[in-house]
Amino acid sequence: MVVDTNLLSWLFDQRPNPLRDRYRSLIDDRRVPVAFQSVMELRYGALHAGWGELRRRRLERSLGQLTVIQPDDALVSVCAELRHACEQAGHGLGAKPHEGDRWVAATALRRQAALVAHDRIFVGAPGLQLLTALDP
Repeated sequence: MVVDTNLLSWLFDQRPNPLRDRYRSLIDDRRVPVAFQSVMELRYGALHAGWGELRRRRLERSLGQLTVIQPDDALVSVCAELRHACEQAGHGLGAKPHEGDRWVAATALRRQAALVAHDRIFVGAPGLQLLTALDP
């Protein structure tokens, strides 16, 4: 499985979150693979929020526990194919504003793995196996 960015941020956050606990049961204690895009989004979010040095170092320690899937030529092709398939199907994941989400979904597709996410943009994406606690 591959875990989406918003779930990663919930897993790193110590504040109570009942949704996080539901997803944690899906993920178990596995070493969680994540897309390179998610790492960028988390680092950007910390900078944008004005996190201090100590908090950013904590984030880096947490990121160091993850398996980060780097882009390669095959992933680039899968992402292009996913965008095309989404455009053909009229699925929102094919739109430019969802570039980051598309990279995350393509990473799951490339690994032939499920994507664990709490984001409706992934629902019904062509070929994507989605594990989610979203209400139908």
